[in-house]
Amino acid sequence: MLEPVEFLTALGKALSNMGLYRDGHPAREQALDRAYERLLDLLATDDSPRFTFLDESVAYGGRPLPELRSWDWSERLAGIGVQRLELHGGVGREELESFLDDVLRRLNAWQAGSSAERLQTRKTGIQYGALGVRGKDPDRAQTVATVPLALDQEADAVRWLHGEVAENRSLPLVEAAAIVSSLSVAMRSDQRMMLPLVRLREFDEYTTTHALNVSVLAMGLAEWMRLGSQAVREFGIAGLLHDIGKVRIPEEILNKGGKLSDEERAVMNTHPVEGARIIMQMEQRLDTAAVVAYEHHIMIDGTGYPRFRYPRACHTASRLVHVCDVYDALRTHRPYRPAWPAERVLAYIEERAGSEFEAKAARAFVAMMREWEPKLVGSGDAGA
Repeated sequence: MLEPVEFLTALGKALSNMGLYRDGHPAREQALDRAYERLLDLLATDDSPRFTFLDESVAYGGRPLPELRSWDWSERLAGIGVQRLELHGGVGREELESFLDDVLRRLNAWQAGSSAERLQTRKTGIQYGALGVRGKDPDRAQTVATVPLALDQEADAVRWLHGEVAENRSLPLVEAAAIVSSLSVAMRSDQRMMLPLVRLREFDEYTTTHALNVSVLAMGLAEWMRLGSQAVREFGIAGLLHDIGKVRIPEEILNKGGKLSDEERAVMNTHPVEGARIIMQMEQRLDTAAVVAYEHHIMIDGTGYPRFRYPRACHTASRLVHVCDVYDALRTHRPYRPAWPAERVLAYIEERAGSEFEAKAARAFVAMMREWEPKLVGSGDAGA
């Protein structure tokens, strides 16, 4: 992927020169010309390139760019609210210059301690803003999450992520983190916490929507329990990946409409071990996610699967994800059973607090959901 790397390298050089030299200076103009030439080269190979900037990582169309892992501008762009950059054909040099001027204005305001956030209001072939969810207006920047939330892009990203892992490619950590960041933005829509749960349109979407919902619920519960921002992010990623081992389960078992046979159930029950193995082999930095993938079907009394050889307590993240996993599974309509009403699920969790579920996590979850269930985006009747 030479063109994306060369474009961002030239873009960073242009930003540096524009910060040093006044309008019209030859060094500034040459750097702008170079960046625009690289943009045209990129648009010749991809008419709608999309970049994501997250900490020190850069993704292009959802795929990490390892050549730019320590690119100086990635963290600075993310810090001023430019976590995504989308470009479309027909972009002129003046548009590129205007975008770079805006980046520098935001950066200067941020360094001065004032807010650098503002909506991108003019129509242009360059769209940029924070990671969020796209509303109905495709020309509006994704700087804030708005309701109603379709989460279509996030669902597409999860499907792509599962496909990458199923093909034994690397686990795309940057994209997983970007999905979780997007869901986190959605939770804080209009400066108040929301839990934007996704409901099935088709039965075969269950794996995708379940991953998104468990991630949202795990982050919401971690915040409710005041576990700190790092834990919220880690638990969100763990929730997103908790069932990643199901990519190793045959489709005829995974999507079977009726009850599984004993042999099929034995195969299905391998997915926690497979999930932990996938994560540890592909991305060693996700140790919490690997533990949760392994433990999320283990109950507080030690039953469930896989069975520990020697009894021990599960990780805090596993306890939270377990209750979120069960809630979303029971609230979702499946071919072999109807969805349970919310109050029935919460009563089930309350009844089993201290046996199936860790008591503190279960009670906190029930309290959170009783406050938020009437306000859930997309809650309604599960499966609707």
